[in-house]
Amino acid sequence: MKKVGIVMGSASDMPVVKKTIDMLGSLDIPYEVHVYSAHRTPNEASNFSLYAKERGFGVIIAAAGMAAHLAGVIASKTTLPVIGIPCKSSNLDGLDALLATVQMPTGIPVATVAIEGAGNAALLAAQILALSDDALSKKLEDKRMADREAVLAKNAEIEEQFNN
Repeated sequence: MKKVGIVMGSASDMPVVKKTIDMLGSLDIPYEVHVYSAHRTPNEASNFSLYAKERGFGVIIAAAGMAAHLAGVIASKTTLPVIGIPCKSSNLDGLDALLATVQMPTGIPVATVAIEGAGNAALLAAQILALSDDALSKKLEDKRMADREAVLAKNAEIEEQFNN
């Protein structure tokens, strides 16, 4: 199975990225985690992207706040799918990061999840990898069913408590 590259612009993004790590781990998807800044370590971010495919990555997830150019920098150097996670900061509550991540020029796509949508970033990466991995596809189907059953169980509790 191909692995997922996880890059965060700052170690302060780790509480958000941890949700991605946990979700990938629950699906037994291999990953690597790095801290590369689009602005402070652009050469390292670029080198990671340039060689990601030959290093066995299938998808890259980039999490960053504020100006949030990391996902775009990563995407500009690879044809692998890149998923951006805009992170909140003290400025604009993450809206700046969302706009910087989602507003990519034609030819350099970045799939963008919700502000701090780390779990969905992991699930989207898993869905991409599952296109060529039937076992992973089955795990995703099983997760959907378990999530459905959990909601229905809560519904039954609420209905029993509040309905006549």
